[in-house]
Amino acid sequence: MRSILAGFGKSVFFAVLVSVLAISTFAQLSLRRALDANADGKADFTIFRPSDNKWYTLTSAGGIRIQEFGVANTDFMTPGDFDGDGTGDLAVWRETDGNWYRINSGLNTFTYSTWGQPGDEPVGRDYDGDGKTDMAVVRRSNGIMTWYIFSSLTSGFDSRQFGVSTDFTATGDYDGDGKFDLAVQRPGASPTAAGTFYVQTATSFDIYTFGQSNDLVVPGDWDGDGKTDIAVVREGSTPTSNLTWFVRRSSDSQTTQFTWGVTGTDLNVQNDYDGDGKTDFAIWRNTDGKFYVFNPVNGNISVVSWGAPNDFPVASYDTH
Repeated sequence: MRSILAGFGKSVFFAVLVSVLAISTFAQLSLRRALDANADGKADFTIFRPSDNKWYTLTSAGGIRIQEFGVANTDFMTPGDFDGDGTGDLAVWRETDGNWYRINSGLNTFTYSTWGQPGDEPVGRDYDGDGKTDMAVVRRSNGIMTWYIFSSLTSGFDSRQFGVSTDFTATGDYDGDGKFDLAVQRPGASPTAAGTFYVQTATSFDIYTFGQSNDLVVPGDWDGDGKTDIAVVREGSTPTSNLTWFVRRSSDSQTTQFTWGVTGTDLNVQNDYDGDGKTDFAIWRNTDGKFYVFNPVNGNISVVSWGAPNDFPVASYDTH
């Protein structure tokens, strides 16, 4: 399921699928804004429906937004705040032509830019710290991974070699400086062998042994300290087995383990849905079209009906 979740899924995915925040919380703000349709500081429930190519958003205020955008068989969901207005923009990256298509929320204008080529993986994030999502792709060739980043701050591009072709991207703001860092998860020699995270920040190169090779990377700011925490989800041995989440908190380097979700039916959609500055454990269940969200701070559980079987929860774009 990892390779499917790395992008927006395409049609093959569905065949395989059986409060005020401290201003330092850059990591959480960036990912939350990508799914915040009404700029209230909370991620909103959004699904993409392949049968009609429409985005369906249920805002935290109870509003509903429906917008046809993208093509199911060619596009990857790449939501973000590309215009820097604090609200998420609808965006896709089309593998067949290497174009980024988006609707800027500020002026409701359509725009597109060419950045990438077939076979790349889109990794749009705010790499320059200007509050805007930057277009970026990862290209795997000749055994190495190369990151191509177009800066919205300078309008220049950066090319960096980081990782090997068999690594999985694990972008995040691991040092809390407001800029996303290059990071990868490297699998071990077997599915249950230890995985290794390599993180390049502005001032350090860090290596963490964490999780197993087959674990899915699910970054987020789980402890609310403004830094991305290394986190993974482990699928069970059968479709009815539980999903197990492992989070290494950057605030104290301790690990949290939590069971939430079912292997054969659920997709992880972690984000900050209540605006408390901390990532929530969350899944979307394909069999009933519901979001199940657990807040680890207060223990609250929310169940929200939004979507139908074979939809795609857009929040899964940040899974690798």
